[in-house]
Amino acid sequence: MAFPINDQSPVEHSAALPAETDAVVIGGGIIGVMTAWELAKAGLKTVLLEKGRVAGEQSSRNWGWIRAQGRDKAEIPIMLEAQAMWGELDAHVGGVGLATTGTLFMAAKDEDMAGYQDWLDLAAPYQLSSRLLSAHELADHIPQANARWAGALYTPNDLRAEPWIAVPALARAAVDAGVTIIENCAVRMLDIEAGKVTGVITEMGRIKARQVALAGGSWSSLLLRRHGVSIPQLSVRATVAATDVLPEVVSDSGVDDRIAWRRRADGGYSLAPSGFHELFVGPDAFRAAMGFLPQLIQDPLGTRYLPAAPKGFPDAWSTKRRWSATEQSPFEQMRILNPAPNARKVTKLARDFEDTFPTVGTVKIKEAWGGMIDVMPDVVPVVDTCAALPGLTICTGMCGHGFGIGPAFGRITAKLMQGKATGHDLSRFRLSRFSDGSKLELGPNL
Repeated sequence: MAFPINDQSPVEHSAALPAETDAVVIGGGIIGVMTAWELAKAGLKTVLLEKGRVAGEQSSRNWGWIRAQGRDKAEIPIMLEAQAMWGELDAHVGGVGLATTGTLFMAAKDEDMAGYQDWLDLAAPYQLSSRLLSAHELADHIPQANARWAGALYTPNDLRAEPWIAVPALARAAVDAGVTIIENCAVRMLDIEAGKVTGVITEMGRIKARQVALAGGSWSSLLLRRHGVSIPQLSVRATVAATDVLPEVVSDSGVDDRIAWRRRADGGYSLAPSGFHELFVGPDAFRAAMGFLPQLIQDPLGTRYLPAAPKGFPDAWSTKRRWSATEQSPFEQMRILNPAPNARKVTKLARDFEDTFPTVGTVKIKEAWGGMIDVMPDVVPVVDTCAALPGLTICTGMCGHGFGIGPAFGRITAKLMQGKATGHDLSRFRLSRFSDGSKLELGPNL
């Protein structure tokens, strides 16, 4: 199977649109799929609506890391729940390429090691397996590396999985549990009566529901703005490349100041440029600029700015911000965000991996792709009910961390929709933090 999933991938889920259901989930990424599955397990009739393909965007385009290492403190207990869930899910669906391989964050200098120690101190209450490796210990741990590192932060209990295998498999399991999934069915608008969300209006018609969840990734802000709810969410392009089969020179997933890597189940490596994203400047970028200023000051060189998004992208200058329930929406005009990768970076990835691990030989790139990561100013998501639109629950802005933590946030979203206790302190992820005068606190820059 080619990866990632795109609009040329066959439609797998084409159920008829019911007139009424208990709950609707918008978005067929991992969080939407897991939310729907958890709702079905709780006995609710649930419909998941995906404008393109299940896992067609970031849920099949990410690195495949399932890490607790480097997480925001508020995310750590949720991530630990997710890691436990991944083992159960792997067994349930018959394999998602899950492996315990550990995560390495390399330190280019001693100051980086000090920053890693700060994170270890912050994470200490959760008793993770994380620890620091000295330069000597790191050289012993990965002897085939052409090491120039001062050391590393290492979490041996972290996991990895194959995104383009995992999320479609989880969607099939959700269907088996009773979820109705409809691909190529865009939600044009929320259906609102007397100020309350009572369902959705899709390109195929209206569906009534007592509860609606929005897990639309990069598209969430556009739909919310149509209904008068503003969140400072932007999307940045990331580039990933997959190598042909290579000798195993490192089993841990890792990242240094040039390159990130993950061993895949097929014997190749997935590679990405470290700390590099590209922002297409559009109307939302201007609106949210001040909110993102602290993040830009912290990492001024980590983002490349491009003057305009391609036609049809969520923040393209020509993308409609207003439309009616009877006209084609932006969500139909672009079924799947499938940005081209940065070709120069792809070529450099191969060279950098060869340089870092000389014994690997010649690195040939099998496939490369781009993906749009939805980001928030404080590098943590929004996971909350929407006070302005009762009946709506939002789970978006995963900032590139959604795949690994997705199962647990899906479970949490389903509980929020049912008015049940989630078992976690979600105050860090509240929607109101952008409007109640709170000072935003940046998550870890690791």
